Amino acid sequence: MMGGLLFLAVPVFSQVQADSISKEATLHEVTVTSVVGAKRKVAGKGRAASIEEHLLQLPNVAMVKRGSYAWEPVVNNMQTERLSTTIDGMKIFYACTDKMDPVTSYVESGNLQRIHLDSGLDGNPQATGNIGGSIDLKLRKAGFDASSHEYNATLGYEGNGHLQVYGADAAFSSQRFYTNIGAFYRHADNYRAGGHQEIDFSQFRKVNAFANLGWQPINNHILEGTVIFDRATDVGYPALNMDVSDATGFISSLSYRQEQMGGFFYRWESKVYYNHITHNMDDTHRPDVLIHMDMPGKSTTAGLYSLLQGARGIHHYQLNYDAYYNTLFADMTMYVEGVAPMYMLTWPDVGTFNCGLSLSDDIALMAHHSLRVSAKGSWQTRCINSDEGFRALDIYFPGMARTASGLTGRVALSYAYRLGGWKLAVGTGLGNRAPSVTEAYGYFLNNTFDRYDYIGNPHLKNESAFELNGSVAWTSDQVEARVEGNAFFFHNYIIGIPDERLSPMTIGAAGVKVYQNLNNAQIVNLLGMLNFSPWPWLRWENRLEYGYGRENTGARLPLIAPLTYRTKVKGQADNVEAEMGADFVARQSHYGEKYGEIPSVGYAVWHFSVGYRCALGNVSTNFHVGVDNLFDCYFSTYSDWNHIPQKGRNIYANVSFQL
Repeated sequence: MMGGLLFLAVPVFSQVQADSISKEATLHEVTVTSVVGAKRKVAGKGRAASIEEHLLQLPNVAMVKRGSYAWEPVVNNMQTERLSTTIDGMKIFYACTDKMDPVTSYVESGNLQRIHLDSGLDGNPQATGNIGGSIDLKLRKAGFDASSHEYNATLGYEGNGHLQVYGADAAFSSQRFYTNIGAFYRHADNYRAGGHQEIDFSQFRKVNAFANLGWQPINNHILEGTVIFDRATDVGYPALNMDVSDATGFISSLSYRQEQMGGFFYRWESKVYYNHITHNMDDTHRPDVLIHMDMPGKSTTAGLYSLLQGARGIHHYQLNYDAYYNTLFADMTMYVEGVAPMYMLTWPDVGTFNCGLSLSDDIALMAHHSLRVSAKGSWQTRCINSDEGFRALDIYFPGMARTASGLTGRVALSYAYRLGGWKLAVGTGLGNRAPSVTEAYGYFLNNTFDRYDYIGNPHLKNESAFELNGSVAWTSDQVEARVEGNAFFFHNYIIGIPDERLSPMTIGAAGVKVYQNLNNAQIVNLLGMLNFSPWPWLRWENRLEYGYGRENTGARLPLIAPLTYRTKVKGQADNVEAEMGADFVARQSHYGEKYGEIPSVGYAVWHFSVGYRCALGNVSTNFHVGVDNLFDCYFSTYSDWNHIPQKGRNIYANVSFQL
């Protein structure tokens, strides 16, 4: 639940239903959608844009960047451990101990229908451990009785880094069958920061292929399947001391859906899924490496969910059961000249079984009042499958249990009032999460952010959080204004703390940190938005964001966003559209010095794009050109790992065709 973003989306039942229908009907363009259904597109790039660029259009979303590929999403100033990220409701877990392959890296824009973001503890039905929020990437499916056939092609080029994007997909539809298939390829060389400084090891190559199929043997009974294959190779990470030779994901699902049911429920969907991720880090292309290392990892997940949706009177409710089993394995081999290779498990083949039951209800109390209640409880069992890994951890935690089980859960309540153009919302939530595999069982994982080796702690308690949020908004024909905020109060906050008794394994490491529970911590997020449309063809958008985080000693938490102001002006006339905007970011004066963070300086970055749409016979064509970082500013954001500089001036062009 959360910020006003969620609360403004709590309408009466008929409004909820209408929003849902309108979202599902958007079949021919990539849209980035919050729960209120507002469409946001990356200016000028369309399907040539990456998933990460689409995510950055949403409020309270940022990215941790370790290079130019596979950025890690941050919501409400919280990273992966406190978020839930799914693909069409499927649980997927990264296979890299350094989080170099977030879930979002395995989907391409050509296969994306929309991004569903829930802020805070009121997550989507399949979300687990979502203190900061949940992200669900909804895949694009042709559907039944759409165009009998449709073909799309995308070509894109960016001058900075010579990024090339090639994509093609096709869709076929009838009353009983549909399919859409496609493939995307991206290839980039090293990019240049402001001032034409080349950033070594920032190249990558990636191919993504997908197929979605649907079959309706009888009316309202639907079988659907999805297969995604994604492979990235020669991926450089300039902010780290290792690169990635190969990251491969195989994602599959099969679902059954029944529509227009009678009784208490009108829709039932059940899905089984399987995914396997492999990730191979190496440093063979890095110069002056004292000890060469290979660090492969793999993640395998099998799961299911069954979702019932219904309506009765003033209630619009859904009931969901989900379960998954995941295994995570990672090891490291160090090669020293003249000495036998040294071997170490970094994730000791940890198996996690989790099952949960969730319930939500949107209640239309009166004409202007609505209430939303949601809750979820989960049971989790985790086991170390490797004897070698268990014995290694047992040295530091004598008598530790090989298996750990426990309950986690969340409950959220929000109230919304609407009158004319005014919308007022308040809400609260309470929930907890189990430690991640890294936090509980990681073994000498080097963190280049603070230069410490990290060891997991199997004795960690569950982290819990209490949330408060609220928003007020006003909308007219020409003006949209909103102010919202949320605050999270943590108990048993999990973070790495130095242990002077231990010696690091990594050459040059500052020491060893062991994950511990802090008594309490707080994170606060504030957001203000003002959009002005004096004429139908002109729109001016403004967004101001601020974050604050500290722990029980008063020390600042790391990776908390400084004051940020974003503005853009968009115009459209006939078949021409244009946009110009800028991001203004203040100096990060409050930073997590205790946790190895150094301040980032303020900066201003401008962008401009123009596009033209036309029809060439039966072919619809969209052409865009634009420039990011117009004045070639040298900058890095607060969340750029080791303050790796971002791209300097980047001129791009792309064209898409639809037949």
